[in-house]
Amino acid sequence: MSSTLAPRARRLARRGGSQPQYCPAVTDTTAGWEQGMMARLVVGDERALSSIYDQYSSLVYGIARRLLGASTASDITQQVFLRLWERPDAFDPERGSLRTFLAVMARRRSIDALRARKRAEHREQVAATTVPVTSPNVDEAAMAMIASESVRAAVEKLPPEQRHAIELAYFQGLTFREVAIATGVPEGTAKSRLRLALSRLAAHLHDEGTVENA
Repeated sequence: MSSTLAPRARRLARRGGSQPQYCPAVTDTTAGWEQGMMARLVVGDERALSSIYDQYSSLVYGIARRLLGASTASDITQQVFLRLWERPDAFDPERGSLRTFLAVMARRRSIDALRARKRAEHREQVAATTVPVTSPNVDEAAMAMIASESVRAAVEKLPPEQRHAIELAYFQGLTFREVAIATGVPEGTAKSRLRLALSRLAAHLHDEGTVENA
């Protein structure tokens, strides 16, 4: 069926900016014609589809063209009439004319296509403006947090003079000389306190399983 519709759809697309052909208003005569065509379509009469296409394709194409432009309107036109061919039972004459049914389908499909186009454009814009961010490995970040918490807990268990030296040197970034001045002891004593404190911390963290022997 697509081979039957495609040539006509291409001819419509080539019209460019021309106005859609006039579609007559639904009259009793038109309603009778629609019912006859649909009865034939239900039993698979391709000539009935061709007649319906000739009657209403310009209406469908015009609706799609206003919403999407000429480049996509021909695709929507083919989709609408292929759907009518595949599901003629979807049309209910009690709810309105075939003309209205096709117009509503054309509008819905055009709106769906327009939304899909906008979503695609948005994704492209986001992809073009997003700067990749390199995040640390989750396991590494978790271990760093655990180690940090373990170190602070272990520091709290040190003797006061060693704890003070560690806090000054490693948490506040002071040098050995600055630690000595801050604690009022010789630089050698400050170094000894730091070495003892580090030895205690290493032993504690090893027992906790936070670090392994080299």
